[in-house]
Parts: sequence; structure tokens; C-alpha cells
Amino acid sequence: MVGPIHCDLVVTWFTIPTPHSITRHNLMLPSIEQRLATELSVKTSQIQATVELLDDGATVPFIARYRKEATGGLDDAQLRQLAERLHSLRELEKRRAAIITAIEKLGKMTPPLLDALTHATDKAHLEDLYLPYRKKRRTKAQIALEAGLQPLADTLLNDPRLDPLVEAAKYLKAPFTTEEGDNPGVADAAAALEGAQHILIERFAEHAPLLQTLRDYLRMHGVLTAKAVKDKKDSDTKYTDYHEYSEAIAKIPSHRALALLRGEREGVLKLKLLLDSELEDKSRDATLNPCEAQIARQFNIRDQKRAADGWLIDTVRAAWRSKIFSHLETELMGSLQERAETEAIGVFAQNLKALLLAPPAGTRVTIGLDPGLRTGVKVAVVGATGKVLETTTIYPHAPKNDWDGALHTLQQLAQRHQASLIAIGNGTASRETDQLAKDLIKRYPQLKLTSIMVSEAGASVYSASELASAELPELDVSLRGAVSIARRLQDPLAELVKIDPKSIGVGQYQHDVNQNQLAQSLDAVVEDSVNAVGVDVNTASPALLRYVAGLNGKIAHNIVTYRDNKGRIAKRGELLKVPGLGEKTFEQAAGFLRIPDGDNPLDASAVHPESYPLVEQILKDVKLNVAALIGNTTVLKTIRPERYATGQFGLPTVKDILHELEKPGRDPRSTFKTATFKEGIETLQDLHPGMVLEGVVTNVAAFGAFVDIGVHQDGLVHISALADKFVKDPHSVVKVGQVVTVKVLEVDEKRKRIALTMRLGDSTKTKH
Repeated sequence: MVGPIHCDLVVTWFTIPTPHSITRHNLMLPSIEQRLATELSVKTSQIQATVELLDDGATVPFIARYRKEATGGLDDAQLRQLAERLHSLRELEKRRAAIITAIEKLGKMTPPLLDALTHATDKAHLEDLYLPYRKKRRTKAQIALEAGLQPLADTLLNDPRLDPLVEAAKYLKAPFTTEEGDNPGVADAAAALEGAQHILIERFAEHAPLLQTLRDYLRMHGVLTAKAVKDKKDSDTKYTDYHEYSEAIAKIPSHRALALLRGEREGVLKLKLLLDSELEDKSRDATLNPCEAQIARQFNIRDQKRAADGWLIDTVRAAWRSKIFSHLETELMGSLQERAETEAIGVFAQNLKALLLAPPAGTRVTIGLDPGLRTGVKVAVVGATGKVLETTTIYPHAPKNDWDGALHTLQQLAQRHQASLIAIGNGTASRETDQLAKDLIKRYPQLKLTSIMVSEAGASVYSASELASAELPELDVSLRGAVSIARRLQDPLAELVKIDPKSIGVGQYQHDVNQNQLAQSLDAVVEDSVNAVGVDVNTASPALLRYVAGLNGKIAHNIVTYRDNKGRIAKRGELLKVPGLGEKTFEQAAGFLRIPDGDNPLDASAVHPESYPLVEQILKDVKLNVAALIGNTTVLKTIRPERYATGQFGLPTVKDILHELEKPGRDPRSTFKTATFKEGIETLQDLHPGMVLEGVVTNVAAFGAFVDIGVHQDGLVHISALADKFVKDPHSVVKVGQVVTVKVLEVDEKRKRIALTMRLGDSTKTKH
């Protein structure tokens, strides 16, 4: 990524003297800040303050939490959007400046062109304007121009009454050589007309206003069609829904677009973009379609049966079909993919955030079970702080079927370590292992155990990672998965940050999208989630610490090394002794790094050290020490925040401080809750329409939500069945990890599909 470009860039380069005595100061677009303010519906002053903070190196979590006065209270989502658009607009301005400079160097800048370039609001329009001046390979049109055929093209375009063959005969020329290469010359009238046609086609295709009009029309009237490739039609079941398909390109939802594009990439589907008029009337070959008609109107071409009208109409048709349409089709398909990827990444980000901020079971001894059949069930007992207490392997399933032995082992482990939770990975043999846990709970009620099914997505990735090797060097790879499953029940956030977000498995076509964009988006989600919860600096892993605002992997490692060598960190100020952690980093990170039971009670809160003097003033006024004020709701309710608002600490900061003092270090995550799968419902064959079951949302897509109801195959609640009212975004109704009650509508055993509804009054369909 390029370095910061100051937002007064537009103003700056508009005042540079230019050739042709062109004045630029009257041609300005609104500034980047003004455009951002309009796009985000906020004040320009908010944008200006935020841009200044970002350019100064401030992180989004820090700005969102500790600079509310400057930003007017913009939240992390708004700040992320602002930062992304800021980068895009700055890149647009860089490209604008480069294009203007390039055209000026050619000596071809004119006031109207400069005005158009200056007011282009997007990259597509900017590139349209630059198209005639862009250095390109030697085209047929350029070869025709070298041969002197431009007058012929202009003559026939301006006066269609002239006979093309008669006029063309005036331009015959023998082959010759130029600096660009050999030129075949003009052998006969047909060659002259062909060359003139190439000149006009290129002219039509490089007319910026026309291109924008055609682009807009195709965007509104383009229809994407799909057909199954002949030799794949009978064998393909994955893309059956798209074997005969058509839909307006402007209305294709992201999930469908990505499915179509994947089907084409896999050689199963053939995609084609058409105008809706072509779809409706396939006999239009003899007439101009609406886009061709627009080209003809633009250049005053009409079929009035004059001598050159037919040739000009053919030129229009050739310009659209051989040049302009292919260019716009590529662009629109690229835009469709980009839009679909952006939406898919947004869905993934929302799901990941819900998963990361899932309620933690807390500091309870947990038995992690990583299910398996032939290789056995891996078992790990993890203490309240996540420390591994004991591991083993049991073989309750085929081929050994040592059910009773497995129960005895689990009973001994639970009793010896006083475990209260059992976390079961939801992979192969999970239902059978869940039944084992239920049998254990039933046989030994005195143990007071609770079993919970946990997503094991990414556990195998973690097990084989360098991080797992460093954390659990003494354990076999297979047992590390059981440890991870137990820990992710205790604290999903602390454990899931150790896994590449792309491996967590809550995405929609995640492997089909731009991987860099996906990684950036997911990293931002992890960063926002970690900082929303806060991190205990004395217990956090390097993987968790590196997501704290202002920190990176190296500083996170240095913090862990420091506490390993020096012992427990007693106060926030001590962090300045950590190598690489300077004043600027401390400013960004300190408020999110918590020290429970430290020297200063405020160090366990989200109150930033820069605000400690303000708290001291409050303590002085209420005549209490900090320990006596924290949690003292009676006294805190009597404090008027307006009294302490200053130029340095605005009202939002004062209110945040008082709120934090009331309950310091509060966890924003909701209360831990588990779903109960219905006994006897273990496979698709056990389901029938009309069943009402409890389940857990495992994934939310643009078209609905997937729910685990305990049968090894998630069911789908379509967006139309999420609520009794219209739902535009499934995330507004459900989130990953949420416990829901659903009704089975339909079961398709052959395709392994389960249709569910959260509208319990919906009628059901016959079981397949």
C-alpha cells in the first residue's frame, strides 16, 4: 500500500501551471473529505479529524474508543468503511493526476477534456476519457490511419449520399514502411473501405460519453444466461439449478453470482451476457439492438437508403459486436464478481465476528473430545486457565466398541479434575460421541457435567501449526485438537485468534473471493473483536496480543518474553519497558491491555492511562479512593459528567469513564447458553416434516441461515422463513452461535438437503 497522500491533493495539483494557459482553479471536484462526508452522511469536520488521526498512525479501535470527541462518535464499522474509501479515493486522485500529466506530455490537452477529467467521479469514466490517448499496440485502425484513410472515413460519415466504392477508389496505395513497421497499403476499394471502417470502429469505441451511456444501459438491461456444457449436463448435480438459467445482471445476488462463476471456472456452465431485448426477440439480427441504435444516434447515422447508409450501419453493428460489447461485458462481469465478492466477504466478516464474540463458558475445567472412529476419540482435560491437565485416547466406537471402558475413563478424569463441562467437536463421529457424553452424564449425575457440541472448524489447522507446536510441544498433533476444542468452549475469542480466520469455516464461497481483501477484512474483524473485549496482559497468548490496537507479532512476542523473564506485569506503565513498545504504541494499546489485581485498580478497566488525572480529580471531589469508587453505583450516579468535560476530555470520554468505573472491564459478550439436541434424532433418516427441534446457527449467508440440528448435516432456513416479516438481511435476525427453534419443512435424502423454518406455523412438504 502506498504511503499517505494528503487530502488536499486535489487542491494542490489543480494550482500547478500547465501548458496551453489552462486555468484549473475553477474545475475542482469537492475535496476527498467532502465526498466522504456525503457518502457516509456525516459532517466534513468528523471526516477531517478522523483522516488526521489515521494519517498520524492511530488505529481504528483506538479512535473508536478514545477519540469520540474528534470523530463525533463514529463506531468501528463506520471508521473501517471510511478508511477503505479514503484509500480508494486517494488512489483515484493519483490516477487522475497521472492521466492528466500523460495527456499534457502528449500536447493533446484541451480545456473541455481537462474539465471532463477533473469531474470524472469514478475510475471507469476516467479510463474512458484516457482511452484515445493511451499507448496501445498497433491496431488495424492505426495501420489504416498510416495509409491515409481517415479522410475516407470522415467523408462517408459526413455525407452518406456518396458511393463508398467510388470514394474508396481514390485512396489506393502501394505497400510502404513506417517507423512503426510495414504497412500493406491499400490494394483496392474493398481494402480501403475495410480500413476506414476500422478507423470509425475505434472512434466509436473510444467516445467516452457514449461508452458511459452504453455501460449504464447494459448494466440496467443486461441479462446473464447460463447453460450446462453438453458433455457435463447428465453427470452434474451440483449446478443443476443453473443448467437453464437467466437473470438480470443487476439483480443477481452475491451467492448466485459466485456459484455461476465457479460453475464456469469448473467447465460445467457456459455463461453469456445478453441484452433483455435479444433474449425476448432472437430474430433481431437484421435490425439494430438498442445499444447499436444509440451508437448510430450519437454519430447521426440513419438508414435512409442513401449510398453509404448500409456501410455505416454495418460499421455501427461491427463496433458494438466486435469491440464495445466485449469491452463492456468484461467490465460488467468483473463488476459483478467484485460486488459478489465484497458481499460474500461482508457475510464472512459478520459471521466471524459473531463466532469470535460468542459467549464464553468461562473459567471452568473442561474435557475436550475430538471425535473419531477407528483412530479413537482424543481426550484433553483443560484447567480453568486453559492449562492442559491430562490427555488420553478412548475407543468407544467401531471397531473396538469399548463403550464401558470409555465411560469409566471419562468418569475418572472428570472426578479427578473436578470438570464441569464436556466440549465435543462436531466432525466425524460427533453424534456418537455426543451420545457417549449423554450416557456419562446419565450414569454419573453426581459429577454435574454438561456437554456441548462445539464447531471444530480449523482445529486440525491449529494442531499442525507452529503456534500449537510452541504452545503444546509435548503433545501429539492429534491430541492438540482436543485441547483446542476444550479451550474454544471456555473462551472462543482467545482460542480462535490462533487460527487463520479463513480456516474457521463460516464463509460463503470463501475460496472464490479476493484472498487479500478477505484477509484484510477478517483481520479487521478479529482486531475489533479482541479490542472490544480487552486482553489480560499477564495471561494472553502472543496470538491474542498481536491483535491489540498498536501491537504486532513481534511486540506481542516481546511482551510474553518480558513477563516470562521478569514475572507478572504489575501496572500498565511497566509495558514501556518491553522492547519495541514505545510511547506511540503504548498510547494505542494501553486501554485494551488489562491488569486484574494490579497495583492500580484502573489498570483492570478500559479507562485509558491518559485519563487517570481526570479520575484523580473525580476521586478528590467525592473524597474516596479508587477502590472505594469502583462499582459504587450510588456515588457514581450523583456525578455530573458535564462538570468534568474540558477541551482535553470531552463529554463522551467523561461518560465512558463513569460507565467503566461502574463495572470495570465488563465483558460485552452475552451470557453462555447451549442448545439441546433431541434424543434419537441422529441422521437424515430420523427426520420428518413437522418436527420442531432446537439447533445452533452455524453459518449465515445472504440467502438464509444454516442450522445444526444434530444430524451431521446442517439444515437451511431460507431468508423468507426466518421471520414472519420481510427480512432484507439475515444477520438482522440471526447470528452464528445463536440457539434457535426450527421446524423441519422438507428432507431431501438424495441431495442431503434439509429445509427448515423459524416460522413454526409454516406448512410442511412430503418427505422425499
